[in-house]
Amino acid sequence: MTRVLVTGVGGPAGVAVVRSLLRRGDVEVYAADMDRWASGIYLVPPERRRLVPAGLAPHFVDTVLEMCASDGIEVLYPTVDVELPRIAAQRERFTQVGTRVASPELRTLETALDKLTLARTCAHVTYVPRTELVGTPQAISGWQFPVIVKPRRGAGSRGVRVIATAAELDAVHDDEDLLVQELLPGEEFSVDVFADLDGHVVAAVPRSRLRVDSGVAVAGVTVQDERLVAAATAIAEAIGLTTVANVQLKLTADGTPGLLEVNPRFPGAMPLTIAAGVDMPSLVLDAVLGLPVPRHVEFVEVANVRYLEDVFLPVGDVLPPIEPPPAPEG
Repeated sequence: MTRVLVTGVGGPAGVAVVRSLLRRGDVEVYAADMDRWASGIYLVPPERRRLVPAGLAPHFVDTVLEMCASDGIEVLYPTVDVELPRIAAQRERFTQVGTRVASPELRTLETALDKLTLARTCAHVTYVPRTELVGTPQAISGWQFPVIVKPRRGAGSRGVRVIATAAELDAVHDDEDLLVQELLPGEEFSVDVFADLDGHVVAAVPRSRLRVDSGVAVAGVTVQDERLVAAATAIAEAIGLTTVANVQLKLTADGTPGLLEVNPRFPGAMPLTIAAGVDMPSLVLDAVLGLPVPRHVEFVEVANVRYLEDVFLPVGDVLPPIEPPPAPEG
């Protein structure tokens, strides 16, 4: 049995990874989160439930590393944005305790999480809307309004807003590390991409987000569209993707897919991709363990709707709050 640890199991991505791996039958899944009320913790037996500090806490990596060593974890699945670069930067330390990390390399994360670097890296392989850094001479003029202003770094749609006029754009301050970007008029798609450890793209599964609640797709459908597959594949190869990422695309007026951003992690809507025939968490496990992985995996078109599901357990089974580390002396 292979022992794996999945972090961030209070979110839909972590839950999806846990459920995928539990179906294999040859995996002992450990589940961790900073919140003792995280539902995904209670999908595994009591002896495999873990609490960890917040991903930005100074002792987060050391805590997870010690946990992997003491539990004999062979594969670690971090699923939270802020955890990814911190764990990737310490990948060698995890290797030394016998733990492989099932997430992209640090150089890929640094490219994907900096939207300006991402735009410049991918401009030669796919259509990238004009993207400029607020406060630079290049960002002052030549825009066709409306445009988008978004944080240079950060996940999801946080801080994204539409700017309707040049006067509004002039009022945007450059002390927040913001980007101004051409607003694409067409439909938006998410493409879940799995690449093996050599960077070969095994599968790219586009989906349309038909209904979104609090930033999470609660209804969607996978889409057979070679333009979307080709664009996402080219982007994944350009950033050196290994394991899984979610590529956000939006169509131009003539239907060309344009790059919005890349989320270099398992997405919350991963169950739809799995149902379409591409079980990415399981494929990633095979890849990092050195087991055979197909060169290509097809998918089918399928729709989903999401609903609230309860997990019931005795009160005594709820994990106690995590203890803060002792304050340094002196």
